[in-house]
Amino acid sequence: MKLDLTKTEEQVLAETLESSLSRLQDEISHTDSRDYREALKERKEVLQNLRSKLP
Repeated sequence: MKLDLTKTEEQVLAETLESSLSRLQDEISHTDSRDYREALKERKEVLQNLRSKLP
């Protein structure tokens, strides 16, 4: 799939991803459940991969 975004849309998406990654890292560090922590880490990896695809 190809997604055509304007510069403003790219910027908003990048900022949203960065914000989500920051909150996710905080949640990972405060989670006691090993299974939940692993699920959060997988989600973090997906978000990082998405962020790396943006210009």
